[in-house]
Amino acid sequence: MDLVIIGGGPAGMSAAIAAYESGIRDMVILERDESLGGILQQCIHNGFGLHKFGEELTGPEYAWRYEKKVRELNIPVKLGTMVLDITEDKVITATNPEDGIFTIEAKAIILAMGCRERSKGALNIAGSRPAGIYSAGTAQKYVNMKGYMPGKNVVILGSGDIGLIMARRMTLEGAKVHAVCELMPYSGGLARNIEQCLNDFGIPLKLSHTVVEIHGKERVTGVTIAKVDENRKPILETKEYIPCDTLLLSVGLIPENELSKSAGISLSTITSGADVDQDRQTSIPGIFACGNVLHVHDLVDFVSEEAEIAGKSAALYIQNGKENTCSIALETDGKIRYTVPQRITENKDVKVYFRVADVFKNVKINVYSGENVVFSKRKQKVAPGEMESILLKKEMLEGAEKLTFKLEEA
Repeated sequence: MDLVIIGGGPAGMSAAIAAYESGIRDMVILERDESLGGILQQCIHNGFGLHKFGEELTGPEYAWRYEKKVRELNIPVKLGTMVLDITEDKVITATNPEDGIFTIEAKAIILAMGCRERSKGALNIAGSRPAGIYSAGTAQKYVNMKGYMPGKNVVILGSGDIGLIMARRMTLEGAKVHAVCELMPYSGGLARNIEQCLNDFGIPLKLSHTVVEIHGKERVTGVTIAKVDENRKPILETKEYIPCDTLLLSVGLIPENELSKSAGISLSTITSGADVDQDRQTSIPGIFACGNVLHVHDLVDFVSEEAEIAGKSAALYIQNGKENTCSIALETDGKIRYTVPQRITENKDVKVYFRVADVFKNVKINVYSGENVVFSKRKQKVAPGEMESILLKKEMLEGAEKLTFKLEEA
């Protein structure tokens, strides 16, 4: 088979459509869920599609636009299909109830598996293991898709976008959200979500706070929170007890890269996703990655944009192979945490996405080739919760072996 796309969420569907429009017909989307759409199925709030379609859509509406296109183009889809393994020479082992265990040899693979939530086990919070502790995404699925309320008195740890959105959702469903606690001195979510989900509902956001103890044996009865110092260690004199029956965790997302590891793909220690070039090709020729499996996005519009790059690039790889015309490493100064892509292998215009490590005001984003500044852009404010992007023109890349991204005072 020419192309196999693993994952039928917004990234997988967008990549499949782009590959089809670039001339590929022999392909299949493998999706482990019973329907296409990925995480968008449970995101019933609006705010999707502003960049892509110029209008506000809910998650399922956004997913449906892509699913409808996939159906119209008759792109084959295997639902309820779990991919078990990928090898370096692009042999995929998968299983589903109809076909049992089967293998597919592909000329190219696009990885679009999305990401998973960090769980309570990764946090080392003192206390027993009572009922009432959920990741924010699990609670979102219960409320929006199953019609179950996880609890009535809620504390949320972490201010990622799902946590902020669930603070609003639980309030609208009649629960009392006592506080959103965030370990860092800044929120990890979009500014618009802090405004619309917390401030509009009078929910307190406690920055530089964390949960130090969970109380209750059979069911959560309360949590103890405390302020943290600059080393993120709890200041015990500031301990405060909040009675609650539910603790939601919104403490970060991790790209779902177990399959990438089994294929021997080189992963970034910062993003936990694959190291890719401007075409979203990984360290193994013919295997591409896009969407949240590559790095965590805050807007699905950017996921679709990136997946289109991967879909077109995979099609070109199948049709012509791929020749690298240059080798430019992209490096950062620490204030900028990472860039995607991490390297450039072709002399053409490249859009580079990146995230900063802290909140900075009145700064310049400078890109250096050796001692020379080849790109400069002024920003009033940058924050870790909002992904930034810049366009590097073809002429900026000429003669460069390394480009260094720096955040400097304006």
